[in-house]
This record gives sequence, C-alpha cells and structure tokens, in this order.
Amino acid sequence: MASMTMADWQTLSERINRVAPSATLAVDSKAKAMKAEGIDVIGFGAGEPNFPTPAPIVAAAAEAVQDPKNYRYTPTAGLPELRKAIAEKTLRDSGYEVDPNQVIVTNGGKQAVYSAFQILLDEGDEVIIPTPYWTSYPEAVKLAGGVPVEVFAGADRNFEPSLEDLEKARTERTKAIIVNTPNNPTGAVWKPETVKAIGEWAVEHHVWVISDEIYEHLNYDGAKTTYVGAAVPEVRGQLLVLNGVAKTYAMPGWRVGWMIAPIDVAKAASKLQGHMTSNVNNISQRAAIAAVSGSLDAVYEMREAFDRRRQTIVAALNDIEGVNCPTPTGAFYAFADVSALLNKPLGASKASYASTSELAAALLDEGHVAAVPGEAFGAPGYLRFSYALADDDLVEGMKRMKQWVEA
Repeated sequence: MASMTMADWQTLSERINRVAPSATLAVDSKAKAMKAEGIDVIGFGAGEPNFPTPAPIVAAAAEAVQDPKNYRYTPTAGLPELRKAIAEKTLRDSGYEVDPNQVIVTNGGKQAVYSAFQILLDEGDEVIIPTPYWTSYPEAVKLAGGVPVEVFAGADRNFEPSLEDLEKARTERTKAIIVNTPNNPTGAVWKPETVKAIGEWAVEHHVWVISDEIYEHLNYDGAKTTYVGAAVPEVRGQLLVLNGVAKTYAMPGWRVGWMIAPIDVAKAASKLQGHMTSNVNNISQRAAIAAVSGSLDAVYEMREAFDRRRQTIVAALNDIEGVNCPTPTGAFYAFADVSALLNKPLGASKASYASTSELAAALLDEGHVAAVPGEAFGAPGYLRFSYALADDDLVEGMKRMKQWVEA
C-alpha cells in the first residue's frame, strides 16, 4: 500500500474552505499596506469611526487598569455590572425590559453574530438574509453548517425586503431571518411597518429573528430606528438582539459586543463562549459600562459630523459621471450604483472592467481610493463608501475618484 504523502493529510477542513475572507477587512488591509509603502491612500473601506473614544470612557478604563480585581477572569457571560447596564440601556433606548441574565457579553459584535448561528443552526438549516447584507452574515451561517438564502431588494425599495419575497424564500428548513436596520452596507433605515411585518411573519411561521442593531443611534433626516422587540412584543421569545460599542461610542478596537436572547439561548451562548474565549477583556468591559451607562451627548456630536459628511459624499458621488448614489438615512455608509461605469474605459490606462470587484481594485491601485465592491454584500454593480473618516480626506478621496473616472 502506498504511503500517505504530506499533501494527502495536510488539508484544511471543508468548512473553512467554503468560507470567503472578509472583503471589507481585505480592502482595508491592502489600503494600509499601501500606506506603509509610502503611498497616499484615502480609505473608504472599513466602518471605523475616526473619532477618539469619548474621554469619560477612556478615564474609566484607566482607572480599571489600576485595580487588581480586573487582572483575573470574569464570569463567562460578562461582568454582572455590565450585563445590568446593558439591560438598563435596552429599556432606555429600545423601550422594553430584558433580564440581565438574558445578556451575554462577547468579544465584539462579530462574535455575537458567529455565536448566534452556532447555537441555532443544524446542518442544512436555512437563514433568510435580506440583501444587500453585511459581508460576514452568510459566512457565519456557512460556518455553522447552515445555508444562506438571499432576498434582494434594490434602491427602488429603499433596500427593504418585501414580505411577499420573504415568504417565497421560506421553506420547511427556514430557521432564522436577519434584520439589520440601520443597515450596513446601504445606510437604509427600514420603515416601522416593514420591521413590524417581518416580526409578525416570524411569529406566525416560528422563525428566529436575529436583529443586528449596532447602528441604532446613527439616524438622519428624521429617520428613527424601529426595534423589532418593541414593535412586536410576541417575537421576544424567538429574538436574538446583537449589538456593541464599536460604532456608537467610537470603540472599534475595544472589542465589546453583546447578545440579548431568551434565557435558554443565553445559557447556550455562555456555554459556547466558555469553550471559545472564556470572557471578554476586563478593562474593556469596565469601559463599556461607562459607555452604555453614560450620556449620549458625545454620540450625538459624532452623529452631527457624520451627517455633514453624509451630505458631502452623496453630493460628490452624484457629481461623478456614471455614478448614482441614493441618500442614506442611517449608519455611515454611502452605497453607490456604479454599474454604468462597467465595461467603459476608465483612468489613465483607459482599461475597462467587467465587475465592480475589478473596478474597485483598479480604483485602489491607480486612483489610490479604497472602496468595497458590491459583490461583498451580494449586490454587484455597487460600491460601498464609509464616510467615517476625516472631512478633508473625504473631499480629497472624492476628488481623486472623479478625476480617475473622468480622466
């Protein structure tokens, strides 16, 4: 019998091989690598606020780092004080009560997303994902053995899924649906009646609702976040709310998120986390207590700056020939339709590009502007621009893109 070669046994799992890398992080990494080489790149890729974390939050962390009690493990589910503060914040912002025991503190909101699918899905279970979607949703579903089911809605519908399309997508294997409003990547804030209808539909058909509310405080033009748990009280027994401090409080590097779920699901999430990460960094948890318990004044100041940048970038994108960008009313993303630029000569090289992935790569290489292609969000023909960057950089980046497109 022939001996086994190294190639025979050194193979990666099918699970990891069928998962795509994070496109947003890939764009951001390449832009940072170019900057390290001395190339002046304007990055619209990562959804990372450019503001410093508010001073009272930093002060709480500085105090915590001097306290030896924070040098030890905390309970797996999170500091009791933080879980209580998150429950109180939910009542304040979302308008309904949750028990602190329903709260699981995670290493960033992304771990909460991953854990949700690991807990809920068996092999072959389907998750309906309104599209355009955040790039990690389908990959997290696949990592849990599930099947992502995309339901697309375009700009003509404010990127909001219709109940008719959701029902067409539902099968006997449908286990969950994702609700994300304000939305990444589109910046759309779904209408209250849309959120309410989805919640009622989920209750009727016994479908879990996973509500990603991490952009809840970033609304403009009078738009308001509709919380499905408040709009449809009956859904709370099958609702997982995912959130975190990264976007609202300019704390992406602190890595604190959370899941709010029915008690049995929360216990399962704690069990899973006990075998993954044990607990979240204690200093970051102490900082998060100050964040969720404190005033939202600093948040509203940042929102004013985002609003100004939102108006600037939408006007600039629509001033570029072949680009059409609807005005977002939430988050800090502009989602521009650039399909008219495909298969046309662009840039100094006058090359043409068949996809927005190719176009985005050329825009970065030649124009030194980083944006994320729509393929990453299930929406070919679009580019996503984060406007969570300095005003001067935003203006310069838009100037470069216009020059590259219209060269």
